[in-house]
Formats: sequence, C-alpha cells, structure tokens
Amino acid sequence: MSSGVATSFVSTLIRGTSGIQVTPGAEKPAELLQLYDIENCPYCRLVREALTELDLDVLILPCPKNGERFRPELVELGGKAQFPYLIDPNTGAEMYESLDIIDYLFATYGNGDLPLKWKLGRLQTAGSMLASAPRMKQGMQANPGKEPEQLLELYSFESSPYARIVREKLCEMEIPYIVRNCGRTKLKEWLLPPVRNALNIIPESHLVNRRHLMHREGRVSIPFLYDPGQDVGMFESGDILAHLNRYYSD
Repeated sequence: MSSGVATSFVSTLIRGTSGIQVTPGAEKPAELLQLYDIENCPYCRLVREALTELDLDVLILPCPKNGERFRPELVELGGKAQFPYLIDPNTGAEMYESLDIIDYLFATYGNGDLPLKWKLGRLQTAGSMLASAPRMKQGMQANPGKEPEQLLELYSFESSPYARIVREKLCEMEIPYIVRNCGRTKLKEWLLPPVRNALNIIPESHLVNRRHLMHREGRVSIPFLYDPGQDVGMFESGDILAHLNRYYSD
C-alpha cells in the first residue's frame, strides 16, 4: 500500500461510518444540487458526508487555493470566498456554513429528523478537522487542467479512501464533476470487492446508482469514473488518475 493510500485510509478510519452508511430520504431533487467545495476542507467534508448518507447526487465545483475557475464565481454569488457553499436550484436556496447546509439537506430531503450525530455538530467538526490532518495539502492547491467538454461522473462515497484520492486530483485540476453517491445500506456491501468475488456474493442494492453501476459494468467497486467525452469508464484510482493526466493536464 502506498503512503498516499495509507494516509487516506487513516482519514477514513477517523470518521468511522460517516459518509458511508445510507438512509435515503423521502425526497429526491429533480435538478442536481451544486456545491462549491475544497476536497480536504473539513467543513466541506461534513456536507459531502451528509450528501452520501442521504443518497443525494451533487455537482462539485472545485475551488482549491489560488483557483481561478470557480472561486471568482462564488465571490460574485455569495460575496466571499468561504467554503462550502450550496446552491439548490430546486428551491432557490443558497447558503454558506456546513452545519446550516446539513440542517437544510435533512429538512428538505431527509425523513424529517436530524440524526443525533449531526445534532452534535461541533463534535463532528472537530472529528473532520482530525481527518483532514493526514492528507495535509492534498486536494487544496490549484494545479489547473483542461475543463472537459462534458461533465465527468464519479461513482463514489465520501469516506472511500480510493475515491478520495481521485477527488483530490479533480479538485486540484479545478475540474467540475458529478458525484453519483454509492453509499452502503447492506452488511454484504461492507465486504471488500475481492472478498465478495471470492465468496461469489453479489449484494442486490436498492440504491439507484449502485444498481446502475452493476447493470452497466457487471460489478460495483468504488471509485468508478465515467468520461462521456471519451466514452470510457474505469475502476481503480490509479487508472483514473492516469486518464485525468492524459486527457486533462495542461
């Protein structure tokens, strides 16, 4: 295991089951939510965890430090370069502050009650700050790439250590992308793909994105990147990083 993957696993362990286990809400937005985001920002992480837990897809607009693609746009919209910033085109809501955003997401798209863990917002913030430490400056500093003509789609869940590495690269390159959240609802889904394959276990998820990935590729493994401009999809974080470097590095 490389040192980069190892520290990503540490970040995942610090957050426990946050950003993995899903309890889908009663509502699904008709239009994609939009999030101005920095991958290793502890406040942004909390919102992305809540999005995974509610099984909500989102358009990520990366805003690394010194970024020039979406940061100026956010300042124009909200008046300051503060992250995260959520836009919900379904309701017209726009807001800063991670805990306010989480309250909004559960109130609008959840089952009515804010889970206890999120009522302890300051504790979650402290835990997210600890989880940012192992990754240091990964996913924080702009190294712009070419913007794809069509939006990339990343099948991911927030606490996946392998998906995190891909999201960091996309953030650094300032490449916008759609997160297709693929959290877990069943015990069998917690088994690593090689274990599931060895035991011939195929979990039948009721989550739309997991079912779509299974139908498309014959298996579910995270991350999975689909690039519609190149009409190619791939698993494995190393292969995805190589693809991004090949097609979108300046």
